[in-house]
Amino acid sequence: MQRAMRTLHACSVESSNEHGRMIGAARSNRRPLSFWRRHPGLPFVAPTGVVLMVMLLFPLGYTLYLSLMEWFAAGPPPHFVGFENYAALLGDERFLNAVVRTLIFTAIAVVVEVALGIALALLFERRFVGRGVARTLFLLPMVATPVAIALVWMLMFDPATGVLNYLLTLVGLPPSLWVNDPWLAIPSLALVDIWQWTPLVMLIVLGGLTALPNEPFEAALIDGASRWQVFRYLTLPLLRPYIAVAALFRSIDALKTFDPIFVITRGGPGFASGERSRTAWCSRSSGRPWGGDFDSACRAAPRSPSRSPSSSTPRAS
Repeated sequence: MQRAMRTLHACSVESSNEHGRMIGAARSNRRPLSFWRRHPGLPFVAPTGVVLMVMLLFPLGYTLYLSLMEWFAAGPPPHFVGFENYAALLGDERFLNAVVRTLIFTAIAVVVEVALGIALALLFERRFVGRGVARTLFLLPMVATPVAIALVWMLMFDPATGVLNYLLTLVGLPPSLWVNDPWLAIPSLALVDIWQWTPLVMLIVLGGLTALPNEPFEAALIDGASRWQVFRYLTLPLLRPYIAVAALFRSIDALKTFDPIFVITRGGPGFASGERSRTAWCSRSSGRPWGGDFDSACRAAPRSPSRSPSSSTPRAS
């Protein structure tokens, strides 16, 4: 019996070795596939990829080229100055302050928008009468024109006749100067951005909520978890990819905000709300490089009336 088992094992080993030799011979005789055989779909996407690369790389490369030149549209031909433009930029205190104000504006807007967007998404996930109408109304600020929104908020921020100070007086709070106060200019402008773009965060998070599986939540409820525990240990971790995408989109957009700030304050009072985009625009529109003086338009105070709340008493005719 043992001799038969040894014989059977030897035959099986020899058979497996022979099978391996046959596979190795077949692989050695196979010709390597060409590049196009290994990537059959590349010819179909190559034209679109080339067009996109040209559209992306050419403006970027040309911008880097111009950054190394001293050039004015109505002046002499451009000449190479190397990194002098970057040195002047980093040495300009006005630009560095504008970068800090831009980061503060972005941090306030994105943090509040994400928090409110999550809260609104959780609210609109529940079923209640008029949910569809309420969702539509909350999405309307996103489709409005930024300049029109800025004009409306400029009237609301008016220290003398604005509706915001009227609402403050209804709850017993003193009126505020809003964008006319250097310390409140950036938070007030962030309030405009929060009002307009919180619905976008809500929409992204709401889409994530509808895509979550039901089984983990049902198991948690069976185990006796509270609503807060379900939100903290299930809902929030599962929503992290959607929250990250929403925060990334809003950060990119907030860093380049220009229209509302220019319309409402023009960077004022003084330079209190002069963020990076507007500071760059003023420098270029004045026709002078970084470190030069702005023109009078870039020194303008807020466009909203600069009267204090106490000066709203009508004058005698």
